[in-house]
Amino acid sequence: MVDLDFSPQQREFRDEVRTWLEANAPTEPRPHDYAGIREYDLAWQRTQYDGGWAGISWPAEYGGRGLSLLEQLIWYEEYGRAGLPGMDATFVGLNHAGPTLMAMATDAQKSAYLPPILKGEVIWCQGFSEPGSGSDLASLSTRAEIDGDDLVVSGQKIWTSFAHIADLQELLVRTSRSDKKHHGITWAICDIHAPGVEVRKIKTMDGEAEFAEVFYDEVRIPLTNVVGEVDDGWSVAMSTLSFERGTAFTASQVQLASTIDRLIEMARERVGADGRTPLIADDEIAHRLTEAKAEVAALRAMTYASVSRAARSGTPGAEGSIVKLYYSELHKKVARLAIDMLGPSTLELVSRWAPGGWTGEYLSSFSLTIGGGTSEIQRNIIGDRVLGLPR
Repeated sequence: MVDLDFSPQQREFRDEVRTWLEANAPTEPRPHDYAGIREYDLAWQRTQYDGGWAGISWPAEYGGRGLSLLEQLIWYEEYGRAGLPGMDATFVGLNHAGPTLMAMATDAQKSAYLPPILKGEVIWCQGFSEPGSGSDLASLSTRAEIDGDDLVVSGQKIWTSFAHIADLQELLVRTSRSDKKHHGITWAICDIHAPGVEVRKIKTMDGEAEFAEVFYDEVRIPLTNVVGEVDDGWSVAMSTLSFERGTAFTASQVQLASTIDRLIEMARERVGADGRTPLIADDEIAHRLTEAKAEVAALRAMTYASVSRAARSGTPGAEGSIVKLYYSELHKKVARLAIDMLGPSTLELVSRWAPGGWTGEYLSSFSLTIGGGTSEIQRNIIGDRVLGLPR
């Protein structure tokens, strides 16, 4: 049975969240330059920390709010409704590195690295993907040799979000060779400013440079920065990835619903190809808008069902891949609808950060079907772990 209703206490909590966000959310637009983005995102994280809203999913013993899954869902719904970004430069620290450290790190590592994440003092990035590895994370080849009290790292990572404004990196390296490629991998904390680390920005087709490739030339990382055990980093990495999908993407889903509402309003106001009647009078456009509105409602129901099941079982299930797949494909579909509605005028609005930047939004939507596991990988997970289909 799936419980999709909210209790009176949860509705009161929603009012509390909405009131606080209305009073404290940033009023200035997020900057376009990445130095400005770093400052903006860290300042907003500090505001949340000072207000007692930092780390809503983190246990109270680590300085978090310790909210239940349904309370997290409410927070992110209101967060998205307030127009705040579903993912920003603090995302990896809060949703990847932090939870991994809580689950796998030593007490000394927790004391050193967890508080700065919550306080908005550092930005983390992820050093997992490599050229030529595709979705096969275990095929990584960035190597590390143990020399005294250090790991000495050489190799390359790619598609590292916000690496050029980050301070620390969750880094996977190969520390030994084994017949089984999942063995001999180590998870370590890398100072992105350490000697031998070079970050090169990658300009993508939407005109932005959120991603970077990172090169390591005999970079020394203290063995005290290894999380878990040397050669046992695969189990730590699986812990990291288990935190990647969940309620944190609810804000993006709410924003997608708002985008559809904006498109419907635009269709009422904008004249169609005949120069006389509004776009909404076009049967095809009206049908696509109606379908998108229905699909975003279905997406919300899927999210509620997934959260409800996880709240009962205590652990997220493979059903999260259904939500991820559906959201990423729907986002791309909605962005294409916007392009078709606006026509050639969209070419004048390239940046996705600019007001009405539909071209950038469309181009960047393709990355959603790749990042966090491609749509093909998600379909494999659903077939194997949800439907029980033969391999």
